Amino acid sequence: MKKILFTSAMAFLMFACGNNKKDSSGSGISIDGSSTVYPVTEAIAEEYRNEDSEVDVTIGVSGTGGGFQKFGRGDIDIANASRSIKEDEKAIAAENNIKFIELEVAYDGLAVIAHPENDWLDCITVEELKTIWEPAAQGKIKRWNQIRSEWPDEEIHLYGPGVASGTFDYFTEAINGKSGSSRGDYTASEDDNVLVQGVSGDKYGLGFFGLAYYAENSNKLKLVGVDGGEGCVEPTAETVSNGSYAPLSRPLFVYVNSSSIQNNPKVIDFMEFYLEEVPSLLKDVGYVPLTEEEYKRERKKFSNFVEQNKAE
Repeated sequence: MKKILFTSAMAFLMFACGNNKKDSSGSGISIDGSSTVYPVTEAIAEEYRNEDSEVDVTIGVSGTGGGFQKFGRGDIDIANASRSIKEDEKAIAAENNIKFIELEVAYDGLAVIAHPENDWLDCITVEELKTIWEPAAQGKIKRWNQIRSEWPDEEIHLYGPGVASGTFDYFTEAINGKSGSSRGDYTASEDDNVLVQGVSGDKYGLGFFGLAYYAENSNKLKLVGVDGGEGCVEPTAETVSNGSYAPLSRPLFVYVNSSSIQNNPKVIDFMEFYLEEVPSLLKDVGYVPLTEEEYKRERKKFSNFVEQNKAE
């Protein structure tokens, strides 16, 4: 089922990306945002369409930042996000009288990945990642042996998400100490599949993206462990959920527009379905579920949000 869901999600991505507009009829559900959260939400949407084929659920992939821009303008009902909303994004929503709720739906780890023929890199420290990716590295840190002298005297080729990606924001904050702080001379893409292709075809490549994309491409990539100060740890369901894969573990979110709750009952139905079904579908798309108590908390939070907005 994992392969079927992911393949379906990627096929839908090819034509859904960037074409989202909130359905003025009030019966459709429009979603946009994070490429990391996309496979989760698309898997849910696929199951939901089987339950109610008359509801048009459209999902775009503009990156977390792009999704929040659309969400703040009121163009979409739901935003997929691989980070929390920023203050300036909240301000835009407030200017447009948009209220919302943040719901945690899964955990994810950021995978540091290399080419399978890379036989010198099994584990990298957070400090070494910073040496490679910080802004001061641009134009200066160009070769592998500048990181460790025993590594090859070969150019290091970097691949990572673009600046609109929540994965980019999370990685740069966790590694470089400031969201958005990064060297710019790397191959960037909002499409994680482009990054997979880049590193898998480049012996001297190094990149990062969500763990689920590594899981789907593990036959052509090498997973690199990360030492956050307590020894080398690889991202797994256990190390991501218990936080030992630090500092590159994170929650994933969806945001729901209050006016969508008030104007379109199908949004309520979809989100209730989402929060009930997501634990059983997450492993099929390579993510880590919250605990049952955490899902109960999120369902209760959403129920209270719905009641509050129905009363207004």
